[in-house]
Amino acid sequence: MTSKSAAAAAQATVHGYPRQGQGRELKKAIEGYWKGRVTAGALRDTAAALRRTNWQQLAGAGVHEVPTGDFSFYDHVLDTSVMVGAIPARHRAAVDADALDGYFAMARGTQEVAPLEMTKWFDTNYHYLVPELGPDTVFTADSAKQVAELKEALALGLTARPVLVGPVTYLLLAKPAPGVAAGFEPLTLLDRLLPVYAEVLADLRAAGAEWVQLDEPALVQDRSPAELNAAARAYRDLGGLTDRPRLLVASYFDRLGEALPVLAKAPVEGLALDFTGPAAANLGDLAAAGGLPGKRLVAGVVNGRNVWINDFEKSLSTLGTLLGLAGRVDVAPSCSLLHVPLDAAAERDTDPQIARWLAFARQKTAEVVTLARGLAQGPDTIAAALAANRADLASRAGSAITRDPAVRARAAAVTGADVRRSQPYEQRAAAQRAHLGLPLLPVTTIGSFPQTTELRTARADLRSGRIGTEAYEERIKAEIREVLAFQEKAGIDVLVHGEPERNDMVQYFAEQLTGYLATQHGWVQSYGTRYVRPPILAGDISRPEPMTVRWTRYAQSVAGKPVKGMLTGPVTMLAWSFVRDDQPLGDTARQVALALRDEVADLEAAGTSVIQVDEPALRETLPLRAAGRAAYLAWATEAFRLSTAGVRPDTQIHTHMCYAEFGDILRAIDDLDADVISLEAARSHMQVATELATAGYPREVGPGVYDIHSPRVPGADEAAALLRKGLEAIPGERLWVNPDCGLKTRGWPEVRASLENLVTAAREVRAELPGGAS
Repeated sequence: MTSKSAAAAAQATVHGYPRQGQGRELKKAIEGYWKGRVTAGALRDTAAALRRTNWQQLAGAGVHEVPTGDFSFYDHVLDTSVMVGAIPARHRAAVDADALDGYFAMARGTQEVAPLEMTKWFDTNYHYLVPELGPDTVFTADSAKQVAELKEALALGLTARPVLVGPVTYLLLAKPAPGVAAGFEPLTLLDRLLPVYAEVLADLRAAGAEWVQLDEPALVQDRSPAELNAAARAYRDLGGLTDRPRLLVASYFDRLGEALPVLAKAPVEGLALDFTGPAAANLGDLAAAGGLPGKRLVAGVVNGRNVWINDFEKSLSTLGTLLGLAGRVDVAPSCSLLHVPLDAAAERDTDPQIARWLAFARQKTAEVVTLARGLAQGPDTIAAALAANRADLASRAGSAITRDPAVRARAAAVTGADVRRSQPYEQRAAAQRAHLGLPLLPVTTIGSFPQTTELRTARADLRSGRIGTEAYEERIKAEIREVLAFQEKAGIDVLVHGEPERNDMVQYFAEQLTGYLATQHGWVQSYGTRYVRPPILAGDISRPEPMTVRWTRYAQSVAGKPVKGMLTGPVTMLAWSFVRDDQPLGDTARQVALALRDEVADLEAAGTSVIQVDEPALRETLPLRAAGRAAYLAWATEAFRLSTAGVRPDTQIHTHMCYAEFGDILRAIDDLDADVISLEAARSHMQVATELATAGYPREVGPGVYDIHSPRVPGADEAAALLRKGLEAIPGERLWVNPDCGLKTRGWPEVRASLENLVTAAREVRAELPGGAS
């Protein structure tokens, strides 16, 4: 196909779409089902209606080929485990008894069985359920979901493309099942898995699929020759099938690198590549690999992970170059639009100037359609759109909203002394022990307590004017007193005020910092039914006034034990926001760090002796390729220290991380120079404690012994067993007892029981230690 005919064939498509609905109907239906208020049939009807709405919106916008199979009740990787029959033995009975309840049991656990481990989807804030595999795993095909959703779309008269997690990525994301040797490599199961994928592909072909997309984002990471050979074998075998649809192998989030020529040579009909951010390097790599002659290229030129409008002229230039490298070029976002909110037009309160700069899923879909038309029919056919786009980009570049000279001058004046504590850890630890007087194995929580219906109602009533500020604040004070009284009665050693006044650990601070924009309807799925509204970082950052001091001071005034000050760290403020893309991330992080440094100083001045600065996103923001990691970790750890290094030696700095693989950032964890770090460990059975010990980590550690992402209540014996396992790696004088994460999403009955069990476990294990008897 010539370049001219490739341009004429250009069409618009997307890899995936937000699942929740405009009013988060899916969340409400699923949680209603869990509570017994919604039937399974009603839940499925809601899901079908949401899928139908999504497809019709996409088709109505001009998308030629809609995705199917990307919709999920909880997680698309969990859906893949069901599709290939990789059901853990502990969940088999539940799945056999009721497929839907068994599915949710794998995701959330039950009182009898633990859920699958959960961790971050590459460097996003989306969480997936980690497949558990072993040498005895037997795969069996179950394509019912994928086939049914394809048929739904075809019945609407739409052209549809099923989207599946590819076999190589699925295995690379998996981990050894409990009881399987840690050295087991799930990728060794590839030859066992490929026939199952072949069966699913045949089923989809029989159901009417012309194309099937196989997502292989794991291949954008640094991969060994053996892993690249496995990818080549996988697509040689799948491409060699006779009874199959045409195959589109997709990657996103970074450049494919060494995997690009492997996939380019594979006997598949198309590739989907990301051409945004660091993945822009795919353009040169594709040319060096000889292009994709005679094949389809789906070009991801619209950033599917951020909310800023596309630069049409730049994208058309990239697309024009790609025309000479492929048989057919289609236009798409860089990845699934799952990672952005649904519709910027719903944000009625946004500054009109800033609104011109924003594109959520619906707007990005329109951008893709516009670019496809410009590519197919020539730029003159989209002249008005190009002119408006140029004006909007110029508006942002020249706006005073984005630049504050005072903030920039302060950031430029930071010195090495600003990012170093005044004393080394050993001296600080002695001062803190004397000041705080804590027992061995001190018990604490991560920060938040349940956000009850009454609290949310009070917040909504305040916003609507149904109650005044004074009544609202009395409600918050009553909640703080209740949370503190429970903790003291339960025997918790370092208290938290429970954060009843906070809506979200990032949004709460963003609403009080200049340079941030909060949304009203910008919901994005984090995991399962957990949705967040990431704020938008539009300009330079500063803190006009204290953000947390008042409520922390109040909590201290009514508590008889230390109360932690609770802040969200600079890297997480960036990672869980839609960050500005017009300056280096490190520069933005330094601005946020300086704002937090002011807050830390004010907390300390108010008498707060323990201050926690959470950085759960430190690992997830790690560049996917090793070449970029050293530079990232340098500015990320410096930003944390800039936030915290100004305190006295006897002020104890905590940090917290959760649901990520920590093994490859252990040096960075040390570089934070926090006095205490708490990390997720319950689902991974204390793996991180062993990793920290092996790395020689010298400070205090709180590996979580209560998995708060499951409704199960861990028994005291279970928590004690995890503590003893932690003590095999971390000495008692440096070990803390805490949940994996905050308790905001849990209910009070399970929280009370779980924390009481934690205290019981801590006392039991403490009594076993020299000098630990109370």
